[in-house]
Amino acid sequence: MATAARGRPRSFDRESALDKALRLFWDRGFEATSISDLTKELGIGAPSLYAAFGDKVQLFNEAVETYGLRYGGFAATALAEEPTARAAITRTLHEAAREYTLPGRPPGCMVISAGVNTSNSAVVQLLATLRRANVDAFEAAIRADVTAGILPADTDAPGLARYFGAVLQGMSQSSQDGATRAELEKVADLALRAWTA
Repeated sequence: MATAARGRPRSFDRESALDKALRLFWDRGFEATSISDLTKELGIGAPSLYAAFGDKVQLFNEAVETYGLRYGGFAATALAEEPTARAAITRTLHEAAREYTLPGRPPGCMVISAGVNTSNSAVVQLLATLRRANVDAFEAAIRADVTAGILPADTDAPGLARYFGAVLQGMSQSSQDGATRAELEKVADLALRAWTA
């Protein structure tokens, strides 16, 4: 007598499933997303989920990496493509206003919001490291402009970088609270006045 095959269904699309998991974590956060939520959203059983992605933390780590590649890489792109720190950060803030409020996806930034209320130290450390990396990249760009004479020698590179990192975090939270793109654009414009302060 033949037995039914176990495991993932033949139609299982790992990339599509990963995107669904990513969006669930993005919308609810790591802590509030249960294995039951994930299996329901992905349409697979828990054994199949573990076979495809490992445990919940491994799935989250992969989701965060995929988020950076598909949705959250606009700051790195701006820093790589723009000729000055000011141009790159200006572009980043205005793209954040758009990206954080696009219809059809959760509001805000997954890296900023997905670790709220979690006690999982690995998740907390991962997200904090990624956020620090953004601030470090801003600082490096600002320091490069100081060295090149584009910015004054007394420019507070660490303080300015931290400020713009905080603005991005605030914009993300504001979008989750219902702020529109136009409202976030105004925040960006006001924040950019720091360059002339």
